[in-house]
Amino acid sequence: MTWLMFASGLVLLVLGANLLVERASAIGAKLGVSALIIGLTVVAFGTSAPELAVSLQSALSGNSAVAVGNVVGSNIFNVLFILGVSAVIRPLLVQVALIRIDVPIMIGASVAV
Repeated sequence: MTWLMFASGLVLLVLGANLLVERASAIGAKLGVSALIIGLTVVAFGTSAPELAVSLQSALSGNSAVAVGNVVGSNIFNVLFILGVSAVIRPLLVQVALIRIDVPIMIGASVAV
């Protein structure tokens, strides 16, 4: 039974992702949005959708700590791991303002949450 639920969920995930990309691309194209912006928006939504689902389910079931932990954990992972792997693959050129202004604000917001 568990394997059947897993397989069904995996199939629905693939079908849903395909539908999301197709529909978002069609809507963006009709509105005259560039392909780059459409792609970035679809990727951003697609990568955030699992966290949104878990956080909503946790919040609705009264586990607000899980919802907050999920958001903070995702933020920390995305910043440290994804940015770190990207920097290992290719050195990142950043402006000084990013390091002096944006990074402290991001760290402060994460700590505050």
